[in-house]
Amino acid sequence: MLTLPQYTVVVPAAGIGKRMQADRPKQYLSIAGKTILEHTVENLYRHPQICQVIVVLSPQDPYFSHLDIARVHWLTRVDGGQERANSVLAGLEYLHKEQWVLVHDAARPCFCQEDVTRLLALAQQGTRGGILASRARDTMKRANIQQQITHTECRANLWHALTPQFFPLAELRDALSRALAQGVDITDEASAIEWAGGAVQLIEGKANNIKVTQPEDLMLAEFYLTHKDMP
Repeated sequence: MLTLPQYTVVVPAAGIGKRMQADRPKQYLSIAGKTILEHTVENLYRHPQICQVIVVLSPQDPYFSHLDIARVHWLTRVDGGQERANSVLAGLEYLHKEQWVLVHDAARPCFCQEDVTRLLALAQQGTRGGILASRARDTMKRANIQQQITHTECRANLWHALTPQFFPLAELRDALSRALAQGVDITDEASAIEWAGGAVQLIEGKANNIKVTQPEDLMLAEFYLTHKDMP
């Protein structure tokens, strides 16, 4: 039987972020009987090529230890920092033998397994990493500080960056370390690789891979999570 390559995912969840009118960080809000974080990491581990999940949390996080996933053998908790880039770097520094690593948002529970499979195929095709992304569908407007339109952007080559993002571990760790040392604003892992001069491949993923950022996203995420068999 052919043995599939196995990979580790780093899930940065240390930042409090927007609480969405709730008493706790959004990753601990419940959808269909589980927290967003539980849905996310369980969906990751369900993929046949993911063998380990590293969840990066604030050292003062009071919620995680009460979840059932805090005691599963395939999940490790690591202390992170205030910014996403610091937390991702903390997760990467915990790893030693891995050649490639995935990074995934804690608040993206609705990704498709097939999209992850196509992203992971990059490791067998060469040394260039990549990200899941979706094409811009709406007319895109550029605004000024007064929220007035300055011009319309051509959407022909515009994409929404999604996660997971998948890169050689050493390359990503080096790019993040150097960017943070120089005070570069890093918004995702791809931006660190771009800043360091690396190439990033776009792998088109389904648009249902939403990030829960607004209260109305909870209902949409619940719909996607409870209708997984939809095409």
